[in-house]
Amino acid sequence: MLNATVDLERYRTPVANLDSVDPGDTGPYPTDGDGKRAAQQDLHALVKRMAELQRMFYADGRYALLLVLQALDAGGKDGTIRRALSGLNPQGVRVTSFKRPTELELAHDFLWRVHRAAPRRGKIGVFNRSHYEDVLVVRVDELVPEAVWRARYAHIVAFERLLHDAGTRFLKVYLHIDRAEQAKRLQRRLDDPSRNWKFEANDLRVRGQWDEYREAFAEMFARTGTADAPWLIVPANRKWYRDVVVATAVVEALEALPLAWPEPDVDLSSYAVED
Repeated sequence: MLNATVDLERYRTPVANLDSVDPGDTGPYPTDGDGKRAAQQDLHALVKRMAELQRMFYADGRYALLLVLQALDAGGKDGTIRRALSGLNPQGVRVTSFKRPTELELAHDFLWRVHRAAPRRGKIGVFNRSHYEDVLVVRVDELVPEAVWRARYAHIVAFERLLHDAGTRFLKVYLHIDRAEQAKRLQRRLDDPSRNWKFEANDLRVRGQWDEYREAFAEMFARTGTADAPWLIVPANRKWYRDVVVATAVVEALEALPLAWPEPDVDLSSYAVED
């Protein structure tokens, strides 16, 4: 039994946008230590439920689930994967991190490498960054002409519709932090020797493009949030609440599927295990 219930609808597009969602929101939980403890207890229950659903999801084999994670630098994508999905069987999950395209990838259309990483039926795919970088980074850094990246909105919507029609269900998540929280996390990378490796000089350059990225994300939500694949704008200043929201979304996505245990291939009544 959960201590509280997260209302995901208030975070989904088109109802939600960057102005309507407070990055510091904690939903039904108080912001003090009691709220954090209750959220952690709920996360434990959600992770357990997620593991149960994954077994039937894999056995059923008719659907795939694709969790897309987008965020600004230090938004918490790695931590979300590590904690919110901690109960999943790794054999049924594939995490793909999309970096700068390789020479081979650039020789194909921008969705080529993405389609190859899409999960097969029965599997859960997690994209740590995704095809949406091709309407974010390329836009802000002017890597391609505007006519090119603007056309990609329609390409992405059509691509996701294709996957949906083939059995893939989407959970698209933006981890929403504010400037002050990002500053704290980036500074922690500078101050903590165990986090130094995560810092890149480019992080500060991108931080200087905060307003440009905010504009790019806003249009991305508006142009690519569909009935079958809406965006979930998750308050992520407090990691413990972020994790509960994402875990709730994954559980709800799996519970929404008409999953069933497959029938055995043989008549089990004719078999017995001898002592």
